[in-house]
Amino acid sequence: QVQLGESGGGLVQPGGSLRLSCTSSGRAFRTYAMGWFRQAPGKEREFVAGIIWTDGLTYYADSVRGRFTIHRDITTNTMYLQMDSLKPEDTAVYYCGLGTAQIPVSYSDYYNYWGQGTQVTVSS
Repeated sequence: QVQLGESGGGLVQPGGSLRLSCTSSGRAFRTYAMGWFRQAPGKEREFVAGIIWTDGLTYYADSVRGRFTIHRDITTNTMYLQMDSLKPEDTAVYYCGLGTAQIPVSYSDYYNYWGQGTQVTVSS
């Protein structure tokens, strides 16, 4: 069984920063990609950022490009999301996902495993 553990959420003022972490553990498996998605109250889950595990190629939603940075540490099986210049509209529960087969990283339906989610609140 694969587990994804997330951390790093919290309350921050507009313009502030947070860093989310997601560590995968469990049985041996091949990771093709990992990604971050978020879901605000009353809204559907949306893609935030994704990364191809082998070569580090990254993808971003237009709403976060230039403010968020995704990267990974292969040695610890950990993915990070550095979030800068946060806005109130970034408030949501953030989920990390892991896909084991070649997938379009911006589509949540293709991910095999999910973390429990971590709350990010941007408010003054």
